[in-house]
Amino acid sequence: MTYHDAPVTLREFLTYHESIKGHSAKTVDQYFLDLRMFFRFIKIQKNLVVEDTPFDEISIADVDLALIKSVTMTDVYDFLTFLSRERPTQQNSDATDYGVSAKTRARKVASLRSFFKYLTLKTKQLAENPILDLDPPKALPSLPHFLSLEEAQNLLKSVKGRNYERNYCILTLFLNCGLRISEVSAVNMNDITADALRLHGKGGKERTVYLNDACVDAINAYIPVRVQLTPPSRDARAMFLSEKTATGENGRITAAAVHKLVKKHLLDAGLSPTDYSAHKLRHTAATLMLRSGVDVRTLQELLGHEHLNTTQIYTHVEQEGLRDAARMNPLAEFKAEPEKEPEIE
Repeated sequence: MTYHDAPVTLREFLTYHESIKGHSAKTVDQYFLDLRMFFRFIKIQKNLVVEDTPFDEISIADVDLALIKSVTMTDVYDFLTFLSRERPTQQNSDATDYGVSAKTRARKVASLRSFFKYLTLKTKQLAENPILDLDPPKALPSLPHFLSLEEAQNLLKSVKGRNYERNYCILTLFLNCGLRISEVSAVNMNDITADALRLHGKGGKERTVYLNDACVDAINAYIPVRVQLTPPSRDARAMFLSEKTATGENGRITAAAVHKLVKKHLLDAGLSPTDYSAHKLRHTAATLMLRSGVDVRTLQELLGHEHLNTTQIYTHVEQEGLRDAARMNPLAEFKAEPEKEPEIE
């Protein structure tokens, strides 16, 4: 995906975020998608679209500063109503529901707020911010799904066959270190030391996670297999490789390939690949560590969360831990018998 054919005002905003703010290409692409959807809707609202043009085919190439200046808070409220009632949750599907989640709408609000703030404060192209007081939709917190300890162990036991060492290593890192899919794909050979792994996280941020014995053993078992493979020069540093059947080359594993192998092994372990995913393995690592006594701030650093409240969602799944704490109280089984009043004769 590229935003370089976006109208000039949007393109300058996106370039600012990528080159000055240092946001990742994925983040900038998401800004573009959110703004493109918004201005497609605005063009419909202002009768600037040929009748019966499919929504996803509406061009925003003609969006200029005059149109941007015409946007009001009411337009944004109408857009959010459209998202919550009329926008399909799954594009190009006859079986889709309608109305995107509050979390998705909140992200689009964040994109719009950032865009209009940029035009108002950074470039002074707008005298006033028309959505300055816009609040994000309230999203009810959802508890993360995760595997139990026994299910996680069974998942690792289920790995066998072709690419055993690689797949076992990837699953071990997911379950022990709480990695993201993108981080697994980005790992390079020189990111690994004797007991640590350097990760390339969101927004280009780097962090180090320390490896336990299980991770060290899995990496040491995979390295001899990896060094026998000769990837193209562009992927020479990649730790995890996958065979590209079209060319026969062993290139850097993609996020899609990681997602696919996780689904396969979940199925092999008798777990639902619909209910669980690679990201749920990250949730599993976080939950198991929290249950084992890791404090939430340490967990925040390990997972690479920018804000503590992102990590604190894992504390809400620990209801059983709260029950255990109540049961472990020394007074849990103490019951004072009331003193009987002396009988009056």
